[in-house]
Amino acid sequence: MAIAMVPAAAFAQAAPTYAQLLHNAENAPQLAEAAADVARAQGLAEQARARPNPSISLLTENIIGTSPYSGLGRAETTVQYNHPIELGGKRKARIAAGEAGVSAAEARSRDTRIAFAYELARAYAAAEIAERRVGLAEDELEEAGAVLDATRLLVGAGREANLRSIQAESAAQVAKAEREVARANRIAAYARLSAMAGADTLYASLPESLLDKAREGFTFGTLDPTSSPAYRAAEAEVHAARLRAVSERKRARPDITGTFGVRRLETDRAEALVAGVSLPLNLFDRNKGNIAAADAEVRAAEARLALLRNDLLGAGRAANSQIAAAEARLAAAGEAQETAQETYRLARIAYDSGKSPLVELLNARHGLGEARAIVVDAEAARFDLIAQLARLQGRTVTGDMIQ
Repeated sequence: MAIAMVPAAAFAQAAPTYAQLLHNAENAPQLAEAAADVARAQGLAEQARARPNPSISLLTENIIGTSPYSGLGRAETTVQYNHPIELGGKRKARIAAGEAGVSAAEARSRDTRIAFAYELARAYAAAEIAERRVGLAEDELEEAGAVLDATRLLVGAGREANLRSIQAESAAQVAKAEREVARANRIAAYARLSAMAGADTLYASLPESLLDKAREGFTFGTLDPTSSPAYRAAEAEVHAARLRAVSERKRARPDITGTFGVRRLETDRAEALVAGVSLPLNLFDRNKGNIAAADAEVRAAEARLALLRNDLLGAGRAANSQIAAAEARLAAAGEAQETAQETYRLARIAYDSGKSPLVELLNARHGLGEARAIVVDAEAARFDLIAQLARLQGRTVTGDMIQ
């Protein structure tokens, strides 16, 4: 059953279901950024496989000098091919680091999708909660109006002082103001949901109760911190950082360049082969700065992983007990609402028959309003806890696994 409609003048369309919104959100900025990060990592991994480019050089010696080298008759022209040769496993280490970078980016992308599903669920639930608060506010206003009408009748019959009518009217005005606040909050909630979904127009209603679906789809279970998508993403970051550190160390080892060419000797009208090897001297640049930076990156990644594991361990231990407590709180709030409803009914009967003062009726109505609000708050709190646990498990609030 659809949730109550927002005024048609303010909104133009009904929202899809939560599952449809999540499915259609592939172009959301958060997900687009994560996809771009994966593509970037894939590009870097592809580049890591590239070998150094060879070079060809042309060199002419012994020309345009003083006699006997004033012309080109004694020229020696060399066409030379130079081929860099990587030593020490540089390319292998570079490729391994690139592939680890892709794995880390993919793990981050999955965690981003899970985080987006969590935030979208919260926005969807916030709109539903806002709808319920508007309904409560409208009920409060309707009941305040009924009390005001009854009070005016009693004042007209001389059974109540005129002051009671003023008090009832004041209570009705307060209820009207609270309804307007609830309506404004509903507009804000729908605006946030529409923005997250990338909708061009604001939504008008919700086709389902995500709060109810979350309760139906949720399953209790012990959370293993190491299986959490967030932990796996951090773990992949550590692995990638370690391999980058290995690659930087190997980069410090010198490479050689093999040379092969043909030399033309004009004086002898002859050609000769030339060959050689060059080896750089690591006197100044030993890549120490990059190695130190890579080592620091490893330590930072390991620290983040350890911190995340502790956080997840605590969250996992507390999650199920917190949800159970939220369920108990909701059950107690429901019972309190039933009691408040009955109290208000009896107070209304007593007031209409002249057996109790207006203040008791107003207090009973206020208590009923508070009891209803507590039920809504308890439902919202339970949903948020379920959503948090689902996010840690890599699921949606309806229990679907996110790949």
